[in-house]
Amino acid sequence: MNRCAIKIVARRVLALMLAALSCHGSAAIPAQDYPAKPVRYLLPSSPGSGSDTIGRIIAGGLSPAFGQQVIVENRPGGGSNIGAALAAKAPPDGYTLFQVNMAHAANVTLYRKLSYDLVRDFAPVTLLATSPSVVVVHPSLPVKSIADLVKLAKARPGALNYASAGAGTPTFVAGELFKSLAGIDMLHVPYRGGGEALTAVISGEVTVYFSPLATALPQIERGKLQALAVTSAQRLPLLPGYRTVAELGYPGFEAGNWYGIIVPVRTSPEIVNAVHAAALAALKQPEVGKRLSSLGYVSIGSRPEAFSAYIQSEIEKLANILRGMKATAD
Repeated sequence: MNRCAIKIVARRVLALMLAALSCHGSAAIPAQDYPAKPVRYLLPSSPGSGSDTIGRIIAGGLSPAFGQQVIVENRPGGGSNIGAALAAKAPPDGYTLFQVNMAHAANVTLYRKLSYDLVRDFAPVTLLATSPSVVVVHPSLPVKSIADLVKLAKARPGALNYASAGAGTPTFVAGELFKSLAGIDMLHVPYRGGGEALTAVISGEVTVYFSPLATALPQIERGKLQALAVTSAQRLPLLPGYRTVAELGYPGFEAGNWYGIIVPVRTSPEIVNAVHAAALAALKQPEVGKRLSSLGYVSIGSRPEAFSAYIQSEIEKLANILRGMKATAD
């Protein structure tokens, strides 16, 4: 081999060695210096929804905790599946955080085929909070109570309609569960997100909605929506004059939502722990805690392994409920 050939081979070997070192370094840097750039906070819901409301509060708390800007991105539609599918395909580098909610656990049963697997494709980080819901109607509907609603629905089968943020979402599950327990028929009208569903009820386009408390409360106070009952297991301090649906003749009825953070499954444990620490720091910020509690959210902040077990238990619980109702979304 002549000197020229030797130099060419040597350069190639050196280039390969440098590339290997570069790859090794790039794998280590995120865990050591994360985050080194803005972080995307992906929401599977529309602006103005309950998920969007808590997502923006949490993102606002994460920014100072990370020392980096956290950018909220709404990807609504498909019963919350569009955003989840996008998140599942994101690089596992900690720069895409996905806010999961109860809809995704329900979708495991409701959809025969999903382009992602909630358990296989994600690593749980933390359960952020839970949120109760409230049964609301447009003020033009001649009902003042749950009993009135059921009586009217039975007198006019299929004539009443209820809005949801999409098939599979908590607003859909609550509506279908209530229909089943009350023995009534109401037409399901799905929207691309909770914001659109709420707007539809306020405008009178749809008459009934099992709304997240956070988004319904201001509209109830303004007289744009009429509250009938709360869907939680206990009465709510923010709506002290309203009883639970369970108290009003439907024992066992409980509906609401929960919200958490998950990341693509191959994200390193070091980054998962860093995101978890930042999320807990965000929840502990006085302004974040005040805003959440004023909207009825109950802050939690669980460990990743506890959130993993919680997701699995929710999948199983909702499967039993939805199969019993023979509910499907496709």
